[in-house]
Amino acid sequence: MKNNQIPVFILAALLLFAGCKKKNNEVNEEPDMSPVQFIFTSDAHYGLNRATFRGGAKVDAHVVNAAMIEKMNSLSALTLPDDGGVNGGKKIGAVDFLLEAGDIANRMETSASVQTAAQSWEQFRIDYLQNLTLKNKKNEKTEIFIVPGNHDVSNSIGFYGAMSPLTDASSMANIYNLMLKTPSPKTAETFNYNTDRINYSKEIAGVHFCFIQMWPDSAVRIWLTKDLQNVANSTPVIIVAHDQPGVVSNHFTNPNGTFSINATDKFDNVLDEHFKDGKVTTVTATIEQKAFAAFLKQHSNIKAYLHGHVHESKFYVWNGPDNDVALNAVSADSPMKGLVSAIDETKLSFQFGVIDPKTMLMTIRECFWNSNPSTPAESVKWGNSVTIKLR
Repeated sequence: MKNNQIPVFILAALLLFAGCKKKNNEVNEEPDMSPVQFIFTSDAHYGLNRATFRGGAKVDAHVVNAAMIEKMNSLSALTLPDDGGVNGGKKIGAVDFLLEAGDIANRMETSASVQTAAQSWEQFRIDYLQNLTLKNKKNEKTEIFIVPGNHDVSNSIGFYGAMSPLTDASSMANIYNLMLKTPSPKTAETFNYNTDRINYSKEIAGVHFCFIQMWPDSAVRIWLTKDLQNVANSTPVIIVAHDQPGVVSNHFTNPNGTFSINATDKFDNVLDEHFKDGKVTTVTATIEQKAFAAFLKQHSNIKAYLHGHVHESKFYVWNGPDNDVALNAVSADSPMKGLVSAIDETKLSFQFGVIDPKTMLMTIRECFWNSNPSTPAESVKWGNSVTIKLR
């Protein structure tokens, strides 16, 4: 045998070892099909005060949101209710991500003595980005996904009511930088609402999440169409937005005169699309909603829509203006402006979601985090729930 020759039996052993190693690697690389868990909340509204909270009066949003985050941090040790939903009766453990559906900074209206968007973002950063201590299944920090709300947008482009300063794009710029991770970060001074759009997507547990700016108007639907071109029809899609499917009229761009933001017409101009249903904000956005319904018919794999703005914990089905679609919708309560919880603080809530990639079922449970204001350490209480078929 020559010095540079490898004996046949050694070569065979090496090949066998390499094959075994490859198979082992293949096993390790199989996708994780265990359920993923997430929190859904919205409308933090930093800058506002709650009338009452845990015995205090005129309580700052920084205090209220911090209390909610503290309660979220306690979830890992808790057990989900045995209600027949996904992971029912099981210990929560890991929380993979948190969704925040906008209005981080309240509009800087002088009539309400509201702080700047820059101050509001700093408080949000401390409470949500710094003090949220939950971990995901990889024992890494729970990821946060954010979309902007109409107050964030109005702070960046102006409003027909008096604001001080007139504009501050701090929350928009920071959401943009955090979510889009662009090589050239924006500042409050360089952020341009006309070009710097916060639309992005993420694959999670076999589900395609589309995080969009405000509402799927004609401009956002162009982005959605392009994004969904690379998504299989069999892949479920969930839209996360600030505005509800039955969008409000005043959020559209003013159809009158020079299309400006003014106190006479009272359009917010936070959506690109010019309002088509009339010249005033008091009529329903029927044409625009019909266009979104038509889009849903073209993309039947859009199975759910999560939103804020209405400040209400609610599970429902949006049927569109002509009652010809059935979109599962979930809205989140606001810690500061809740439709119910602003009056009754025991009803303060966020939503807790679980997706099972094997069955493609998603259960979302209402989580009351302040059910006993006099005993803040008391555990959360579970409310209503909904299980949505994603496929």
